[in-house]
Amino acid sequence: MKKLINTPETVLTDALAGIAAVHPELRVDAENRVIVRSDAPRPGKVALVSGGGSGHEPLHGGFVGPGMLDAACPGEIFTSPVPDQILAAARAVDGGAGVLFVVKNYTGDVMNSELAADLAAEENITVRSVLVNDDVAVKDSTWTAGRRGTGSTVFVEKIAGALADRGTDLDKVAEMADKVNAASRSFAIALTACTTPAAGRPTFDLPADEIEIGVGIHGEPGRSRGKLQPARELVGLAMDAILGDQPLDAGDQALVLVNGMGATPLLELYVVAAEVAAVLDRQQVRIGACLVGNYVTSLDMAGVSISVCHADAEMLDLWTAPVATPALRWGR
Repeated sequence: MKKLINTPETVLTDALAGIAAVHPELRVDAENRVIVRSDAPRPGKVALVSGGGSGHEPLHGGFVGPGMLDAACPGEIFTSPVPDQILAAARAVDGGAGVLFVVKNYTGDVMNSELAADLAAEENITVRSVLVNDDVAVKDSTWTAGRRGTGSTVFVEKIAGALADRGTDLDKVAEMADKVNAASRSFAIALTACTTPAAGRPTFDLPADEIEIGVGIHGEPGRSRGKLQPARELVGLAMDAILGDQPLDAGDQALVLVNGMGATPLLELYVVAAEVAAVLDRQQVRIGACLVGNYVTSLDMAGVSISVCHADAEMLDLWTAPVATPALRWGR
């Protein structure tokens, strides 16, 4: 294992120190392991809090800032943040208008966010939650009940965050977050396994000539194993799964995320993006906006996930609204 770390035990602590050093627009609470936008809490504004295991950077800490999240709670690598940590984030950002928890559908994330919401209620902090469950590859597994939450988390956090920044109330922000999740589907393919610092070896065995089709962001098994194929064929598999689950009609508009899993060159991601665009063009679906890059990663995994959101005009308007975070920045 070759990694730019000090020790496996201090990876998260050291990374948080780095975030604090280079992003003065954020506040880093090292004790509680919470990243907060520097102007929080903002009186009268609905606050968005998200979190999950580390190793998926820039999700979630890289999405804290105006137009997106108010706070993020990074857990240990591939491990949910604990309830007290999530509660500390809610306290730090509550401006009196309530807090929306954006939760990816994994058992630990769901359980700990529910406990944190109960604790927040005891302190008169109003909390609503939205569950992101966009992955069409598998349903129900050792890791989760129902579909996993993956790349479309970026759509939910950005669109709901823009709406909250406009002063919209908690019920409407939560309704929009649910709407975006319901309109989104994702599918991922792994070319290699990832290696966690603590384990020091790949999280699963994947022969050099095979790929994992429908892999999860923690390396969970997908639908099947197969041989490496040209990008056009792999995109066809992913898009068949996405559009088969949520068909788009001619004239519809889509938000698209072509997401690297951590070790995929941008050159290859643009090859994938071209094939995704070709599939949608044949369906006469217009891409309203497309994001290409590493946004929801799995440490050093090579591979790609594709997320498609059936977007209406309001969603597209909120997506293109100004944002200023470490990982997303436009319009300001």
